[in-house]
Amino acid sequence: MRNALGTKTFDVVVDWIAFTPEHIRQDIELFEGRVGQFVFISSASAYQTPPSLLPVTEGTMLDNPFWEYSRNKIACEEMLVAAYRERKFPCTIVRPSHTYDCTLLPFDYGWTVVDRMRRGVPVIVHGDGSSLWTLTHHTDFGRGFVALLGNSHAIGEAFHITSDESLTWNQIFDVVAEAAGVMANKVHVPSDLIRAYEPRWGDGLVGDKTNSMVFDNTKIRRLAPGFAPAIPFSKGAREIIRWYDADPMRRQVDADANRLHDLLASKMRSIWPE
Repeated sequence: MRNALGTKTFDVVVDWIAFTPEHIRQDIELFEGRVGQFVFISSASAYQTPPSLLPVTEGTMLDNPFWEYSRNKIACEEMLVAAYRERKFPCTIVRPSHTYDCTLLPFDYGWTVVDRMRRGVPVIVHGDGSSLWTLTHHTDFGRGFVALLGNSHAIGEAFHITSDESLTWNQIFDVVAEAAGVMANKVHVPSDLIRAYEPRWGDGLVGDKTNSMVFDNTKIRRLAPGFAPAIPFSKGAREIIRWYDADPMRRQVDADANRLHDLLASKMRSIWPE
């Protein structure tokens, strides 16, 4: 990387794939003294989980004891803040929440869940499905994001950039099912039970999606006065389904995920039969 950089300098560098403090340490070593602004893509999952107060603002504490991914993002932020305070390393921190494009379904196991919806078999919804979640279309995110690049007012600051629309997980499943032309056969399963059977899935639920997350976007609007998320998830879901339906190769089904969904649905129905 040093050989590739040579003596080049940069107005802005954005690192989308830094996940541990070691990644950030390398970034600082590589770009200190040669960049006007370094933008770190963190995560809204770094905020206090569960949040003690909604909506979440950039002043909300960073604390997620449930998910290592989030704790690593917090450690990355702390390293950057220290570099800014001690040496004025020109960093900006951006915390996206659930940002999607036409390729990204909002569920673990992706298309497998939609395939199950279309076959009329149970799909697993964590908890009782009533927690609120914020889904942000990538073009809406982009309108806020580009306003930060090269903006001196963003140096030394953190921002989240999200939609203003919040939906329950029950609504999210129903919106996707409607876009797919069916109704969702939802089975509600406690997140801790999902975690017991599949820790990787469960950690992301307990550490993020189980809790209601609603965001105050006042701060990004100060730097991007025209920021106004315009794409509701109902429109985004139709884009997603059209993309998958356009090519059979995109519609991959995970057999292990199917077995897990069947097992969890059976387990819940043995506890609470209809």
